[in-house]
Amino acid sequence: MPDRHRTVFFVSDGTGITVEMLGHSLLTQFDGIVFNQMTVPFIDSVEKARACVSRINEASATESGRPVVFTTLINAEIRETIRKANAFVLDFFESFLDPLEAEFGAKSTHTVGRSHSTRDAKGYTHRIEAINFALAHDDGASSRDLGTADVILVGVSRSGKTPTSLYLSLQFGSARRTARSSRRTSTG
Repeated sequence: MPDRHRTVFFVSDGTGITVEMLGHSLLTQFDGIVFNQMTVPFIDSVEKARACVSRINEASATESGRPVVFTTLINAEIRETIRKANAFVLDFFESFLDPLEAEFGAKSTHTVGRSHSTRDAKGYTHRIEAINFALAHDDGASSRDLGTADVILVGVSRSGKTPTSLYLSLQFGSARRTARSSRRTSTG
């Protein structure tokens, strides 16, 4: 029977958001396994990669199953260093960028942090507009333009409407805007 506890490292040369999202998507497919998840961001030098390998190898030495390492590392030398860890290493960029380069007949830019940049100025502007719209309509502060909202959250006070509307604005702001309002109840 396989070990039901595994350590998983998300290793990135940036914030780790991309590797976490991709890795979590895969891990959710495995019921009954408890994952001890560690994010190791900003591995942008061979020295930092060696220190990361030491952490991974420590986990490997103290646990029955070898750690799983998800990476999104651009630098080839850093990737090779991480591959030396006593772990099962899944490199998302190598798995997908190499075949895409072959398909497109073009080299990728190998630029760190590109997926979270403002490279898509129109999408960035839409997200900022959605955030501003959500904040302007927070707690029913304004009912102007509510007809243009994609989502209107209604709920009692302290039920998480503000964080939800901001999350939707950040993630899906290009879809337009999110508003929220409180449903107030009065007693008597």
